[in-house]
Amino acid sequence: MHDVRSAFRGWRAARPFWGGLLLTLGGAEILVTEKVSLKVAMHIGMQGLTGYLLPALMVLCGLLTLFSPAQRLFYSIVGVLAALASWVTSNLGGFFIGLLLGLIGSSMIFGWLPEQEPRVSRRRRRKEARAAEAVQL
Repeated sequence: MHDVRSAFRGWRAARPFWGGLLLTLGGAEILVTEKVSLKVAMHIGMQGLTGYLLPALMVLCGLLTLFSPAQRLFYSIVGVLAALASWVTSNLGGFFIGLLLGLIGSSMIFGWLPEQEPRVSRRRRRKEARAAEAVQL
């Protein structure tokens, strides 16, 4: 069990996990809150179908970010554009919730840097500073 947890932790650290998850959840939320049935959307035509296509694109971009993080910048830009377009096409972006999740997730994906060192907590920095100070004395 411990090996599975550490393997998942290593996999998660090598990609913008939380951003991809939020983008995926935002698209899924918009899809769930879609009020028009698929038959009606097909009857209306392309304008009605975009209410389903844009959230599906958000879910796809979120999942692709998780499984192919090398292309994260492209997926984040497409994700933010799809989230913004869902404002018009999908019940005000899933009643703002899906829109906000998509925007926040895409921003987190865009800002993720794979080469960056993990952040160190304040408590650990203070402890290391005290240890270094004690060594100097």
